Amino acid sequence: MAFDAALLRGVVWELGSHLTDGKVEKVLQPGKDEIHLLVRAGGDSHRVCIRAGSHMPRISLTYEPKENPPTPPMFCMLLRKHLGGARLLRVTQVGYERIVRMSFSGYDEMGFACEKHLVAEIIGKYSNLILLDAQDKILGVLRAVDFSTSRVRQLLPGMKYELPPAQDKRPPLEETEEGFLSLLAKADPAVPCDKHLTDTYLGTARQVARQLAFEASGQTDTPVGEVDPHRLWDAFSDRMRDLAAHIYQPTAVVDARGGVLDYSYGAITYFGESGTVKCFDTLSRMLDYCFVTQEKRERISARARDLTALVERAEARLTRKLQLQLEELADAREAKRYQRLGDLLTANLWRVKRGDTLLVTEDFYEEGTPTVEIPLDSRLSGAANAQRYYKLYAKAKRAEEHLTAEIEKCRAELAYLDTVKVFLEHAEGEQDLQEVREELYRSGYASRMKGYTSPKQLKLKPMEFTSPSGYRVLVGRNNMQNDTLTFRLASKGDLWFHVKGMPGSHVVLVCDGAEPPAEDYTFAAQLAAKYSRASGEGIAVDYTRVRYVKKPPGSRPGFVTYSTNYTAFVTAED
Repeated sequence: MAFDAALLRGVVWELGSHLTDGKVEKVLQPGKDEIHLLVRAGGDSHRVCIRAGSHMPRISLTYEPKENPPTPPMFCMLLRKHLGGARLLRVTQVGYERIVRMSFSGYDEMGFACEKHLVAEIIGKYSNLILLDAQDKILGVLRAVDFSTSRVRQLLPGMKYELPPAQDKRPPLEETEEGFLSLLAKADPAVPCDKHLTDTYLGTARQVARQLAFEASGQTDTPVGEVDPHRLWDAFSDRMRDLAAHIYQPTAVVDARGGVLDYSYGAITYFGESGTVKCFDTLSRMLDYCFVTQEKRERISARARDLTALVERAEARLTRKLQLQLEELADAREAKRYQRLGDLLTANLWRVKRGDTLLVTEDFYEEGTPTVEIPLDSRLSGAANAQRYYKLYAKAKRAEEHLTAEIEKCRAELAYLDTVKVFLEHAEGEQDLQEVREELYRSGYASRMKGYTSPKQLKLKPMEFTSPSGYRVLVGRNNMQNDTLTFRLASKGDLWFHVKGMPGSHVVLVCDGAEPPAEDYTFAAQLAAKYSRASGEGIAVDYTRVRYVKKPPGSRPGFVTYSTNYTAFVTAED
């Protein structure tokens, strides 16, 4: 994903369309590198988000208010002083760079009218936000850049603002067919088309270049020497013509778990069936969806880091234990051999003398009675040696039975931890994580959760959806909820769904014995596939009535057995 100059061109056009002549009502700074401007224009209030940090920089309208710190940071106070109550004159893109200049008309400390400019540089890890006066003198900067940080370009209050060094690339909107084909002919034939486009033209993200190569050749990595130059020019010129006319197709591609794979101001088709395409009305709506989704996933991932580490350590410990148990079981399965040696020795006691260390005799258990060597303890008689082998047999037999039971317990524990990992991946908020913590606490992991206190009551309910025909569909958020949903909330006649052979949520189609239409079955099965470890197409989902679902005594949370079931094959839809 990349916030390139072409996408910025569309965002600037959107901001200008909505905000020109608007009045700045508030300036907020919800994050270290994030500024929100609340602008009143056309009778509506709009929120402009400017993220100028090294991580996920962007500028666009946003529809997701954020909590602000109790004390505004210094840069926020500076913007309030200079921009509070000012009117937005224009929003412009500097050349074809990832730089936006927002010009405001306001008043200085003496009450005289003046212009101020807010410059947002959305240039990856060097992103920044600079406040300028009418003569482009820097009044304030979000992240100061001095000589110790960069010898090429400094950004400090009092200095004259200068643009970043220009790139030696061509502006794509001014390209002609003749120039395009000429540069393509001079390029190295082995270089992929997408790399040629990004190296040659300003503001062209790698993902956009891959899409153009795909439209021209059907592949994203086609070399320059193998592509049809005119088809590549057609794809390139069509895209530039839409950009010039401000015709956009805001598009995002998400994976089966809702994670954003890519976004663009134009169509994205090169992912094929590996991603689901989502279309939006505006570029700001698209960016808001993509960035909020990514932020949410990262925030939940950060808060769940301690739980993830706990589960991974437990998995590693159990995996090592299981490997040792399997090795011991392989040794214990020698029990039959000890019994056979004892029987052969008993049948040949007359041939054993005290002091013998080895008996060579025929093995009547094997076809053809081949000879076998039986080691003996020279201090024991033949009968005592036979009894020693019988004792080894009894000991190995007991060990095999014990190890088999322990291995099953170990595998069941690993399967349980796998379900916990799935619910951590699908957690949507702190409440989800709190319930998983409580589940691990009750499952015997309290000693590994330092300082944890079990809450008096957990209020989070199962997820609820509505089927195409209007039936309620309930989805468990974790293993404890799965048990509660299946054995307390659901009635015996409701339909129960679960992905086959994988960890995931219990899904209940609330129908109380009725027979819902086929599309409702599909809807519930798709939810079971979505909230599970499965992905892709052709996912097997078992379903049956709740009356046929049982919970074995003493089993882990979420573990059930069921019978009289059917299987549906679905895709994990969003």
